[in-house]
Amino acid sequence: MKKELTRQQHLDLYYYMRLNRAVENTMVKLFRQNKIVGGLYSSLGQEAISVGTASALEKKDWIAPMIRNIGALLVKGVPPRDIFTQHMAKYTSPTLGKDGTSHFGDLEKLHIVSPISMLGDLIPVMTGVAMAGRYLGQKIVAMTWIGDGGSSTGVFHEGLNFAATQKAPFVLILENNGWAYSTPVRRQVPLENLADRAKAYGIASYIVDGNDVADVYSTAKEAVHRARAGEGPILIEAKTFRRMGHAQHDPAEYVPKEMRAYWEKRDPILLHERSLTEAKLLDAKTKKEIEAKIETQLSRDRDFAENSPMPPAELAEKGVYCTGDDCHQIRAKWERPVAEVTPPKSSIDASWVVEGFGRGKSSGGGQAAIHFGDTAQSEERKEVEEKLAPAGPVEVVTEKVKKTAGKVVAKVAAKNGRGGAKAGTTDRKAVKAAAKAPVKGAVPKGRR
Repeated sequence: MKKELTRQQHLDLYYYMRLNRAVENTMVKLFRQNKIVGGLYSSLGQEAISVGTASALEKKDWIAPMIRNIGALLVKGVPPRDIFTQHMAKYTSPTLGKDGTSHFGDLEKLHIVSPISMLGDLIPVMTGVAMAGRYLGQKIVAMTWIGDGGSSTGVFHEGLNFAATQKAPFVLILENNGWAYSTPVRRQVPLENLADRAKAYGIASYIVDGNDVADVYSTAKEAVHRARAGEGPILIEAKTFRRMGHAQHDPAEYVPKEMRAYWEKRDPILLHERSLTEAKLLDAKTKKEIEAKIETQLSRDRDFAENSPMPPAELAEKGVYCTGDDCHQIRAKWERPVAEVTPPKSSIDASWVVEGFGRGKSSGGGQAAIHFGDTAQSEERKEVEEKLAPAGPVEVVTEKVKKTAGKVVAKVAAKNGRGGAKAGTTDRKAVKAAAKAPVKGAVPKGRR
């Protein structure tokens, strides 16, 4: 059941949404000053989703954000300076200036998998992360996000089906923001609720107001708890609106003015601020303190990013390939006895028995992992091999065979008047005769 949030939880959600928007507003200014190297994608109006869902996770859990999930990065502990330097391709960035957009992560400390530009591909990746955590006994939950357009990709369905069959502790957030670039949802999918897609894979789903951060948090918290408890993957559809274009280059003139006006009135930050004020959880003093804290932090981090150097030219040839421990020293963190998942101490039989196909040992004497039909026992192997032996004689080349063949070749050559043939040359008739000649000690046909 959903629980009421404490005052501090409400204020934390408010703070991170405000920080999310302030970071993006700062980057818009940097972009217009030609200080942002790559593209810039806005989550204006969607902050409640990233902040609310990421806040529902524990520190040990894993996330894989997409381009509009800066809020999730901030909640996870990524400082704004890393986001600024990354988009400005500075040497002090997480990728040392080798990328100018959002492709960065932190596998060792913050448990963040770098975004994958191909939409939907993070779903099978995070399913694998969730399964690995379960195997290691870590009791983690993995989470990623996808848009309404990305939910129509093949890998979305393949990945979600795989997660369902494996009952992976995985939570997928489907941000239905109304547009896949310039294509409205009604032109993409003949469904009112994209959460209905979960039914095809036999998994649970929720539909939540993506502009109500408290509802997003409570729903995600429940979903994370269920996934961690072993109920398998869960899909959450968050209905919201993308108030900016696909990227800074897109003015989004295809969006009807009435639609934009409706969603602007449902701004998630204003809605939560109004709710907190009415409940007397947020007063003017607290709000001013939060604003001052954000301004101080962003001013410091923006100055750091602008004053950071660009990467040196010689860096281009480094880090292209992972070369082992000098690249990274990340190791699996076991939180269960390895013997539990290591045969033969494992309690799980390594053999699968398919009804109607039988079981038994392989022809090599070992236990086969999967049996498709009864196979002979090792003591019956010789009898089986004799029955399956080829009807023709087996050619056996020994020293005796070579000597006998040499004599036959010499006789045939002399008879044909080719005694002067060079060493190493052969006569086709001589070779055939040598092959038919009896060899002392050879195994008679039928006894091999």
